[in-house]
Amino acid sequence: MEFQIGDVIKMKKPHPCGSSEWEILRVGMDFRLKCMGCGRQVMVSRKLVEKNFRGFVKKACG
Repeated sequence: MEFQIGDVIKMKKPHPCGSSEWEILRVGMDFRLKCMGCGRQVMVSRKLVEKNFRGFVKKACG
């Protein structure tokens, strides 16, 4: 799966704030994701992101 910094992705389960859309801030073995609803940032393993990934909302330019 090809993820880039700046992509907005949809995850399987929503964040407690109710949003299931996340912006990718860091890519590697771990991802840093920012919730598009409340702005909270979390570190998540690549394996967990790929398992719960449901689609791209917006791809980063370039």
